[in-house]
Amino acid sequence: MKNLIISAVVILAALGLASCHQKTEDDKARPMLEGIEASVQAGDFRSALDSIVILRDRFPKAIETRKRALELWQEASLLQAQHEVAVTDSALQATIAQIDQAPTLLEQNMLRNKRDSLQARYDAECGVVRIIREKQKHP
Repeated sequence: MKNLIISAVVILAALGLASCHQKTEDDKARPMLEGIEASVQAGDFRSALDSIVILRDRFPKAIETRKRALELWQEASLLQAQHEVAVTDSALQATIAQIDQAPTLLEQNMLRNKRDSLQARYDAECGVVRIIREKQKHP
């Protein structure tokens, strides 16, 4: 009986030590989160956003990591949208400058259509930036 109790205590102690060394979900997700942070810093926003989706699927119980991933999602989305605003604005300004220089009415009308399309895209991207900033203010 004494040997049985000692054996049980030894087994429980071994199980306790083994459970102490198990990695948590946050520990398992941390390397992926570090890669996401590096992607954001490098300006690779699409990769960062795609990786966040994968992280959320693979580690649904990594609460702290997912909280940080949400912050990175907002940051990457904002930076990507701001980049799109800048690119679209440049294309819009170049198109506006070309309208008056177009030699034919057809080319002018085609450029006006392009201008209108770029203006709609520009307005939409500015709206995305505003929404993300609002969400960042009120999490």
